[in-house]
Amino acid sequence: MLNNYKELDKAKTYLVTGAAGFIGFHLSKRLLDEGCHVIGLDNLNDYYSVKLKKDRLDIISQYKKFKFIYADLQDKTTLEKVFDSNRIDIVINLAAQAGVRYSITNPDVYIQSNIVGFLNILEICRHHNVEHLVYASSSSVYGMNVKMPFSVHDNVDHPVSLYAVTKKSNELMAHTYSHLYGLPTTGLRFFTVYGPWGRPDMALFLFTDAILNDKPIKVFNYGKMKRDFTYIDDIVEGVTRILNNPPQPNPDWDKAKADPGTSSAPYKVYNIGNNNPVELLQFIEVLEEKLGKKAKKEFLSLQDGDVPETYADIDDLVRDFGFKPKTSIDEGIGKFVEWYRSHYET
Repeated sequence: MLNNYKELDKAKTYLVTGAAGFIGFHLSKRLLDEGCHVIGLDNLNDYYSVKLKKDRLDIISQYKKFKFIYADLQDKTTLEKVFDSNRIDIVINLAAQAGVRYSITNPDVYIQSNIVGFLNILEICRHHNVEHLVYASSSSVYGMNVKMPFSVHDNVDHPVSLYAVTKKSNELMAHTYSHLYGLPTTGLRFFTVYGPWGRPDMALFLFTDAILNDKPIKVFNYGKMKRDFTYIDDIVEGVTRILNNPPQPNPDWDKAKADPGTSSAPYKVYNIGNNNPVELLQFIEVLEEKLGKKAKKEFLSLQDGDVPETYADIDDLVRDFGFKPKTSIDEGIGKFVEWYRSHYET
């Protein structure tokens, strides 16, 4: 682990953007359970069920140390007011327009939310002396890379979706602010996150809903797709360990070799994945078992913007924070199905 590794500091105030989202909700709840002060920001957009977002918010709003602010990252004036009226120590930027396929048909919203919105976060963090900016990147940045497992030390210059482009752009923007202004930034490349309170546009939610309603599920790449499915609690644990450990400049960084995973600036990127890719058909089999019902499958080719396989190299995460995701798909899918049946009373 890092020589100066620090546990979660409960005296700090944490701003979580996208607090009503899937990961934002779980992270906020974890921080609140630990006794931290959390300011949650979200614009509650209708990309998917606003009711689901509000249901998440209802849970974390019960905590005395939680404050919710309805705002959009593109609204710099409102963001300025949030920072002017609150002492914010650490920012976790999870607000973004999500979805690989949606970015093909609705590119404009990705630029506004993921690029313009992130620029506003960077500017405000810079001017308000934020101790650490942690932000969500994505396994999508690996694009056409075929060297497995995907490593943060490999170049990621061949994206296959605009969503991936915006996430790679966030990493480049963060590096610039780390270099120019000394703002410590850590990018986290999440690998196919799933679990209770998950997004309705993700495969597990879509499959569960379809199977229970006797509708066919769309199985892309004829089921041969592989994903490094990562359970939400493992994601949150990884993020929590990183929060109070801002990156330090790497004195050994060599311009001639230019390792993308580290820098002479206070900048770092980590993969957070299960380090165990699972074939889509196996994933569906486990879901069928947990639901006690077989799926009607519609086999389709690989969609534009998708990649055949994701597989996270998490050596840096293990080395620096002593953490490795461990939840099996059997356990994780089981917990999701239990939540789904309870929440939707099926």
